Amino acid sequence: MKILMVCLGNICRSPLAHGILQHMADQKGLNWEIDSAGTGNWHVGQQPDKRSVKVARSHHIDISNQRAQHFNAGLFDAFDRIYVMDKNNLRDVLQQARTDAEREKVQLFLPGAEVPDPYWEDDQFEPVFCLIEERCRTIVEQASV
Repeated sequence: MKILMVCLGNICRSPLAHGILQHMADQKGLNWEIDSAGTGNWHVGQQPDKRSVKVARSHHIDISNQRAQHFNAGLFDAFDRIYVMDKNNLRDVLQQARTDAEREKVQLFLPGAEVPDPYWEDDQFEPVFCLIEERCRTIVEQASV
């Protein structure tokens, strides 16, 4: 299974989701490839935000080797599922979909809800990590049945 996580800049939420889900999949022996991208291109090639790296590391997950990439329509071909962090990301990704099959790959990471962007508030990285971790656990459990 190949899963892409998408947020705005690919430095806060989607790198956390990428790292957490890859960590959990590896622990379960699942042959999954997880990656992440951003709908904006401001941070292409950069590491995740230092606060994301720090909170992940505090939970024994290293995301420091990730590099931000810009979402493009070619990624529909490379991934089976595309999870987006909020409704703006959903709109931006769906606008690039060329077929119904591509649109069907895309869904909100939190069914019916958005993952808040912690970028502007240092104290929100831990709660966002926990929210993402809980959803990743569900994704792994659902796939393991």
